[in-house]
Amino acid sequence: MKKRPFPEIWFEEHRFFMSTELPLSEQEAIRRQSLEQIRAAGIDPYPADLYPVNAAAKDILAQFTDESAGIWTEICLAGRLMSKRIQGKASFAVLMQDGVRIQLYVNRDEICPGENKEGYNQLFKKWLDIGDIIGVKGYVFRTMVGEITLHVQELTLLSKCLRPLPIVKTDAEGNVYDAFSDPELRHRMRYVDLIVNPEIRATFIARSRIVSAMRSFFDAKGWLEVETPILQSVHGGAAARPFKSHHQALDVPLFLRIANELYLKRLLVGGLDGVYEIGKMFRNEGMDKTHNPEFTSMEIYVAYKDYEWMMNMVEECLAYISVSVFGSTQAEYGAHRINFQGPYARIPLFDAIMQQTGVDVSGMNEQELREQCRQWNISTSPEMGKGKLIDQIFGEKVEKSLIQPTYITDYPIEMTPLAKKHRSKEGLVERFELFICGKEVANAYSELNDPIDQRQRFEEQLALANRGDADAMALDEDFLKSMEFAMPPASGLGIGIDRLVMMMTNQTSIQEVLFFPQMRPEGGK
Repeated sequence: MKKRPFPEIWFEEHRFFMSTELPLSEQEAIRRQSLEQIRAAGIDPYPADLYPVNAAAKDILAQFTDESAGIWTEICLAGRLMSKRIQGKASFAVLMQDGVRIQLYVNRDEICPGENKEGYNQLFKKWLDIGDIIGVKGYVFRTMVGEITLHVQELTLLSKCLRPLPIVKTDAEGNVYDAFSDPELRHRMRYVDLIVNPEIRATFIARSRIVSAMRSFFDAKGWLEVETPILQSVHGGAAARPFKSHHQALDVPLFLRIANELYLKRLLVGGLDGVYEIGKMFRNEGMDKTHNPEFTSMEIYVAYKDYEWMMNMVEECLAYISVSVFGSTQAEYGAHRINFQGPYARIPLFDAIMQQTGVDVSGMNEQELREQCRQWNISTSPEMGKGKLIDQIFGEKVEKSLIQPTYITDYPIEMTPLAKKHRSKEGLVERFELFICGKEVANAYSELNDPIDQRQRFEEQLALANRGDADAMALDEDFLKSMEFAMPPASGLGIGIDRLVMMMTNQTSIQEVLFFPQMRPEGGK
């Protein structure tokens, strides 16, 4: 795809966007002058009246036929003006409605009948700009070159656009020039991105439908969607650094949740046998192509199940979502074709490390693991315990090799403070993580429901925190109290919605599946 630098108009626009102390660009000044002229002519550029839209551009383009032309009358559309070609008293324009473009034919003598020609000459030819939102009424026909077009009989300005849009041009060979493609600008001004690059809508439409399909799957099983606190007095349920706040009225510190696990388990204690929540989590950690400090997670807990059952359920769920949204269990991701149809490979964690390195680390103590990391040039820090060292080795040596959906199972107890001890393997817990294309997408356990064992695990986490591990879990006394009322045996699962959407829509950056990803402030360091 051929590209050249943005036109000067865009850089002028962007400089003003970054600092309101700089003078308005010439283009913006012209638009503001047009705004005043429109008002002076007695036209409200931002009318409050309901505009009676009665059709959709996508339906017109899909359903119009020459034989049915007689029913496509008194059509009323509204959308954004994307181009106009002035040709004397007759002109053509393009309207974009909900991401779909349709051609307009505008005739001076029809929208301004009689002697009132200045309305056309001023409003349409001079005062309307690319980006303005307009309403049009008329009938649909097909031009001599076969283009489905709305013949405009009435035109109304609905909202004046005061900033010029970046112009995206495509030549006859399909080469794109002046494309609004810089990732930082696109993510920082998603509203402009959606206007000039309407194809990105497909990803976000798919995201919405993926979440909807997941809900449908769970609801059909009889599990209840619930809501739990986002502001929490104890940051629990995961090993991560929280965002900290303060409640003025109660005069207590609060944390944005890093997980909702401990509250959902409280609901199991209360007798709800299947609960799930889809919502935002917040972790005060680094950012890269697969991490955003604010992300969407789904967590589900089902009583009287274990992690083996959960693996089967996840395979069924992801295949259902893939077929419901995309019509197939297979999806393209980069150079790979991913198959969401189960069964998925299941590999114990230590076996996976052995397969990739030829070294058995299962019997190593902390010092031996640290020495092995040194030999493999894997970075470590003094506060890392045995569990984190094993996690570092796995991340460096194994993760990238897991392309097709794969369960890594049976983790060391040090890595998972909230999982039940393995029923037959000493020193391990009943846990799995699902990896796709080298990235973790889901995490699940047979849930620990022994309150005495759970307290011991929390105390071990406190010891790690005292060594300087900022990600260590806090001890939650109220959660332990709830467990003492007897929590049923259960299995729990967390799925990263953002990463799942990435895998299913062939996006390699998490910023491409978030409408508004976190970004450094403009001009900040």
